[in-house]
Amino acid sequence: MPSYRELLSQVRAEIEEITASEARDLHASEAAPLFLDVRERDEWEEGHIPGAVFVPRGTLEGRIEALVPDRTRELVVYCAGGSRSAFATKSLEELGYTSVRNLIGGFTDWKRSGFDIATPRTLSPDQRARYSRHLLIPEVGEAGQHKLLDARVLLIGAGGLGSPASLYLAAAGVGTLGIVDDDIVDDSNLQRQIVHSTDRLGEPKVLSAKRTIEALNPDVQVEAYQERLTSENIERILADSWDVIVDGADNFPTRYLVNDASVWHGIPVVHGSIYRFEGQATVFEPYAGPCYRCLFPQPPPPELAPSCAEGGVLGVLPGIIGSIQANEALKLILDTGDTLTGRLLLFDALGATFDEVSVKRDPACPVCGEHPTITEYVDYVEFCQAPRGVVS
Repeated sequence: MPSYRELLSQVRAEIEEITASEARDLHASEAAPLFLDVRERDEWEEGHIPGAVFVPRGTLEGRIEALVPDRTRELVVYCAGGSRSAFATKSLEELGYTSVRNLIGGFTDWKRSGFDIATPRTLSPDQRARYSRHLLIPEVGEAGQHKLLDARVLLIGAGGLGSPASLYLAAAGVGTLGIVDDDIVDDSNLQRQIVHSTDRLGEPKVLSAKRTIEALNPDVQVEAYQERLTSENIERILADSWDVIVDGADNFPTRYLVNDASVWHGIPVVHGSIYRFEGQATVFEPYAGPCYRCLFPQPPPPELAPSCAEGGVLGVLPGIIGSIQANEALKLILDTGDTLTGRLLLFDALGATFDEVSVKRDPACPVCGEHPTITEYVDYVEFCQAPRGVVS
């Protein structure tokens, strides 16, 4: 039976290898290979080759196909000194990867040569346990979780749509949630607004939501704006630097206000609306697709657009649409997947059906078009000819 050294020598004779200098030149090239770090986590956290993907040797065979589905992708595999990565290289070749090389001397030689290294941010043990299911997903992983923790999402409303959206965004680890709402918790809210509870009746919704969210996830900070969103305060609120806006407004003046501000500030809006058994969701990403005014150039007459307070809503419906909004916000933060930009998703709760309508940007749109005519805030209540309202 061969010794470890004999087996290592045999494997190294059967694979291709590359020196640290050669690897550095490739790393700096336009067609750089993918570097795979097969060390243990504590080694990775002390430093690694910039841009490398961390796949511990013990999980390599089980995870590599999801991480690198293209078996022709050029790979450079490294460990601390080149031994573990030699066996990993051989294993990858046996799995059908056709362009794999082992880094001679591993990370030790790379670092000793004075080449650039990266020291990663790390999650705490508690965070690693909390977000463990995210860490298993290649499209999220540890880098994506840090993006979520650094993200800032502004929710317009702490009501039917804001409740599920805020809870799922908080559970996912979105680090800062801003909530704008001037209403208080009423017993009629509790049929659908799940971020509140019976013992919160009479409490401002933003404060009730803040308590629930921060109890759910201590990583999340809630910035509460206990005020109605208006043309007078929206610039102050947006000055707090938001990455995404989740619009849960139930009235047209607020929707048009949020739209115009988002276009001027370049902030994507995840829109949702509900009525009785029907809901819809889309993403308005400034200049990458249509805005709200492209979809609805003029609001309908008030008598044709009753609110949920007037027409009712099935309690579970905002949970479905609000969860879709949270999903779209997460995709925008992670920059992954196909968002609903340019697509209006329609849900019928009675028929349990989803339909999709393609929506294009209007070059004549008065806000995001080629020659905008609306360049500052207007009287949105007068524009919509609707009574003043807040959000639910």
